[in-house]
Amino acid sequence: MFHSPFTVSRVVVSLFAVLLSFSQAWGQSRDTLKEVRVKGRKKTTTSADERINTYAPGQKITTIDSITLQQYQFQSVANLLTQQSPVFIKSYGVNSLATLSFRGASTAQSQVYWNGVPLQNAALGMSDISLLPVALMQRVHIVYGSSAAMWGSGNVGGALVVENDKPHFDSIAAFSHTAHAVTGSFGQYQLGLRSVFTSNKWYVAANLMGQSARNNFTYNDADTVKRMANAQLNSGTGMLQIGYKANRQNTIGLTAWYQQYYREIPRALFEAQSLKNQRDESLRLLANWERKGKLNTLVRVSYIRDALHYHDTLALLNTRNVANQLYADASFSYQAGNSHKFMLLLPVTIAWVDSATVSNTNSQNRMAVAVNYLFTGIRHLQIAANMRGEQVDDNSFLLPGINAAYALTNWLSVKANVQRTYRVPTLNELYYNPGGNPNLKPEQGWSVDGGYAIRTMPRSKLSFQHELSMFNRVIDNWILWFGGAIWTPHNIATVHSRGVETDNKLSLHTGKWQWHIGATTAYVLSTTTASHIAGDGSIGKQIPYAPRYNGQANIGFAIGRLYANYNHTYTGYRFITVDESQWLMPYSTGNMQLLYTLPLQSNTLQISAQCNNMWNRTYAVVNARPMPGINWLLGARLLIN
Repeated sequence: MFHSPFTVSRVVVSLFAVLLSFSQAWGQSRDTLKEVRVKGRKKTTTSADERINTYAPGQKITTIDSITLQQYQFQSVANLLTQQSPVFIKSYGVNSLATLSFRGASTAQSQVYWNGVPLQNAALGMSDISLLPVALMQRVHIVYGSSAAMWGSGNVGGALVVENDKPHFDSIAAFSHTAHAVTGSFGQYQLGLRSVFTSNKWYVAANLMGQSARNNFTYNDADTVKRMANAQLNSGTGMLQIGYKANRQNTIGLTAWYQQYYREIPRALFEAQSLKNQRDESLRLLANWERKGKLNTLVRVSYIRDALHYHDTLALLNTRNVANQLYADASFSYQAGNSHKFMLLLPVTIAWVDSATVSNTNSQNRMAVAVNYLFTGIRHLQIAANMRGEQVDDNSFLLPGINAAYALTNWLSVKANVQRTYRVPTLNELYYNPGGNPNLKPEQGWSVDGGYAIRTMPRSKLSFQHELSMFNRVIDNWILWFGGAIWTPHNIATVHSRGVETDNKLSLHTGKWQWHIGATTAYVLSTTTASHIAGDGSIGKQIPYAPRYNGQANIGFAIGRLYANYNHTYTGYRFITVDESQWLMPYSTGNMQLLYTLPLQSNTLQISAQCNNMWNRTYAVVNARPMPGINWLLGARLLIN
């Protein structure tokens, strides 16, 4: 944990000194990062996780394409998903928490995984995706709906799966280096360096990033224009990946990911001033062994440490919390003939908290046995059955699931998914001091979703994709925090969530021009059907912070080395009380992205520019937390061969 914000000048000197030494030593090395050439919106569909690749044919899973990842490479995953997915991102404003909400689910019911490992804070049961930089991730998958039988309890609304490239090996030893520099509105600066070495036995990739921002934008408060204060951000991130190919069958991998953020937290509109700040420090270690053969084996062991230091001078608060998670799993995959595939997964999780705000019972242990089966013996039909037995401390339960997909024609397919859902209360919900409730019951219910997809031939000049999904979910014992001076979680309600999502894309090739237009929409009705609080007015009402309408649209083109895209987002009413008596108005934002790739002899320079909220809309995602107006970001990314 750093105790004083580092300066941008130190980062500049350090990064470019390292870059200079690399370019002098390995200036003749071969480039292995050719994907920066913009050739269209090529869809990436491959995941390193078989739960996505093989055992979820009937589930809606979206993979962010490589071009979109390049557009947002200098932003956070929160910004990426806000503009490019119908998942609601609950952002508490600049330098504050940003969490997922899938299909009307709560934050704790939406999970995040990194290379197959649960990434959410072990105490809170949630992950702040504003702290996840897109630049570190090579693949981003969005899993819609429950898949608790495969991913474990807590996966109620959906999951975000982020992945790094698996180690790849080459018979010829080679180095490649990438450096980027970014500047933007409100004093934003960012620098980064990535170096990769590959040989027939070894793979080493190192990332280093630094960021600083003042975030001193203007906003409206009761018809008065004010400037955001106490909003400084400083961060540093490093990741090291090592892969060793012992032989044709066995590969060993090690990944270390460290990051630290210093965030000053601006005042909310109901506060006179703020002197709050927060330091987040995360260490994530992952070791894995993979063996290929008739019986494929994957063993993973990870340790995650999340430290949070919150300081509020005005309220005389100074708290430190450290959440630890030790996770291990072993999976065994086997194919019997051409029609049957099996996977056995054995995960174990031990979580504990070092904090004065958590009572003596400060650990939680999870063990599970999961079996996945895929049948492809009938032409055009894929059926996957999943069963998971899980135990969390003294609580044991079964999580069955089944999903299927059927191709009616070469352009039309249908799919369906049925899952039992279950979420055990988090350590904070059970033992937070003061306010924890050790008598909480697990949230549980059933989830059903299905839909169809239309896809024309991608090789034609005109291609069209349309996917429609419908879902229905009922959860009992819904947990909600409420109270006066001391807030406490309670099982207060049964919540019924249902809705419709669409994903639409149209592409046209005319000579040298490649045009695209697309839209994603979501209609989510998530209402309380039963409440244990008499007269709270919640029956039949939309739950707080679950917008009924949400959508995104994209239109743009690619020609030669230039790529341009205009993005427009819409988010509907968000009620902030259970009886719908108070709400936030809908808002929409326009955003522009440009990419240009320029060859420089044997090297490549990529210039990117983004303009967010270009129509300068005034809005807040969460009550009393103003968001920035029009702002821009300009970046350069250099590939050294």
